[in-house]
Amino acid sequence: MTVSYFTITGLNHYFGSDFIKPGMKVKLEKDHDNKFDKEAIKVLMKGLGQIGYVANSTYTVLGESMSAGRMYDKIGETAKGRVVYVLPTGVICELKD
Repeated sequence: MTVSYFTITGLNHYFGSDFIKPGMKVKLEKDHDNKFDKEAIKVLMKGLGQIGYVANSTYTVLGESMSAGRMYDKIGETAKGRVVYVLPTGVICELKD
C-alpha cells in the first residue's frame, strides 16, 4: 500500500497551529459550496470543526504532499487523516484508508 500525504493550509484563518501535535486525527470533507476552488477539501477536527483546507497550490503544498486537486477524485465525500509533522511552514498529514 502506498502512503499518501497532504498539507493543511489556512490554519491562521481558524485556530492557528499551536495546538496541533503529531498523531492527532483529522477528517477531510469535500467542500462543494466553495466559490473559489471546485476541488476544495475542508479539514475538520473533532470538537473544533473546520481548522483549514487541504493545500491546492504549488505555494502551499509542502514536500511530496498531494494537492487537493490530486486527492479529490481518489477519496469519497469524506476521508480520514493523521498529523505526521508540524513544521514552521505547515502541517503535513498522512491520508488514512
